[in-house]
Amino acid sequence: MRIRVMGWGIGVVLSLVVLSAMAQGGGKLEIFSWWTTGGEAAGLLKLFEIAKRQQPGLEIINATVAGGAGQNAKAVLKTRMLGGDPPDSFQVHMGRELTDTWVVTGFMEPLDDLFKQAGWEQTFPKGVLELLKGSDGRYYSVPANIHRANVLWYNKKAFQSAGAEPPKTVDEFFQVADKLKAAGVTPLALGDNGIWAATHLFETVLIGSLGAEGYRGLWTGKTDWSGPGVRKALDAMVRMLGYVNADHAARSWDQANDLVIQGKAGMTIMGDWVDADNLAKGVKDVGWAPAPGNTGVYDALSDSFGLPKKAPHRAETLNWLRLIGSKEGQEAFNPLKGSICARTDCNSKLFGPYLQWAMEQWKKDAIVPSLAHGAAAKESWLTGINDAMSLFVTGKDAAQAQRLLTAAAAEAAKK
Repeated sequence: MRIRVMGWGIGVVLSLVVLSAMAQGGGKLEIFSWWTTGGEAAGLLKLFEIAKRQQPGLEIINATVAGGAGQNAKAVLKTRMLGGDPPDSFQVHMGRELTDTWVVTGFMEPLDDLFKQAGWEQTFPKGVLELLKGSDGRYYSVPANIHRANVLWYNKKAFQSAGAEPPKTVDEFFQVADKLKAAGVTPLALGDNGIWAATHLFETVLIGSLGAEGYRGLWTGKTDWSGPGVRKALDAMVRMLGYVNADHAARSWDQANDLVIQGKAGMTIMGDWVDADNLAKGVKDVGWAPAPGNTGVYDALSDSFGLPKKAPHRAETLNWLRLIGSKEGQEAFNPLKGSICARTDCNSKLFGPYLQWAMEQWKKDAIVPSLAHGAAAKESWLTGINDAMSLFVTGKDAAQAQRLLTAAAAEAAKK
C-alpha cells in the first residue's frame, strides 16, 4: 500500500497512515544497509520477522551492500538519492553523517510528530536526542542501538601463555605486545582493507593521548590538531603499526578478528560488533577491556534510520521506524547485533555478559563521539582524515600525517 501526502505535515496524517497500513496488511518495504555478516545480519532478519508479523503479507526488500562501516554502501546510496530513487529507509550513523549529508541538503522528512507519539523524548537519553536533530532542532532519524568503538578484544589463552594481562595504558600495550611477540603470536590484528579501520584504531589512540575533553575539542576547535597531544598519538600509532599482521591491508575487520579467535593474534581494537561476530561463531575464549588509555571513556556511535522525502512506501516506512525505536524491536535486535539499546528501559537480562558490561559503562563513562563512524565529524572532514590515514599507515610519517590532519581541520572549518 502507498499513501501520498500532498500539502499536509506528517503530524496530520501519521496515525492514519500507520494504522491503515497495519490494518490492510501487505505492502512493500525496501531497507538499505550494510549489515551482511554474522550478528548484524541476524539482528536485521529478526527485525524483518517482527515487521512481517505486525503486518502480514508485507514484502521486504533487503537491500544490503557489503563493506565495513558502510564504505561501499554510502557510495551506492548517494547515487540513488541524487538520482531520485531512494530506498524507503536506510542505515546511517547518528550524528554528523546524517545531518551534514542528507538533512542540510533537504532530502529527509522531519520526524518530530513520530517522536512525540511514540514517547521517545522520555525513553532516549538527552545526549542521544541531540544527535538526532538537524540544525533546525527537528528530529530526522530513529536510533536502533548504541555501539562502543573503543574496545580491546583479546585471546585469553594467548594472553595466559604469554603471561600477560589486558593493557590499561599505552605503555602497558607495548609491554604486552612484546610478550606476545616473544611467544610467537602477532600482537595486534588489524584489517584495514577499508581505511576506516585504521582511522578507527587511531581515534582510540587519540582518546588515550588527549582524554575525553581533549578529544572532544578536536571537533569544536578547542584542541589544536597541530599540538603535542595529536603528535603523541601519531607517534604511538607508528609504534603500534610495528606489531600488526603483515597482511592487514588485505583483511577486513572480521577477518582480523578471526586471527584473534584462532590465537594467531593476541589482540584487536574494534567496536563491540566483534561481540556479535564472536557469538555467531560460537567463540568463548575472547575477553574484552577498554582500549589502552580509554578507561572511563565511552566512544559512541549509533545506527539509525530515517524517512527520505521520496520514500516509495511511506506508510510501511513509518511502521518500520516505529519498530526500530520500540522496546520490542530494540530488545530483539541488539543482543544479536552486539550493541546496547538506545532506549533506557531495556531489560539487561536479555543481553550477554559483554553487553551487560557495556550497559554499565554507558551509565557512568564520559561519552565521546566516534570519528570513524560518522558521529564526530562531517563526511567531507572524515574523508580528509581517511586520506591522511591511508598515507600514514603506508609511510608511517607522523610529521606528514599531522600536517595533513591539521589541513583537513582547517578546510572543514571553512565550510
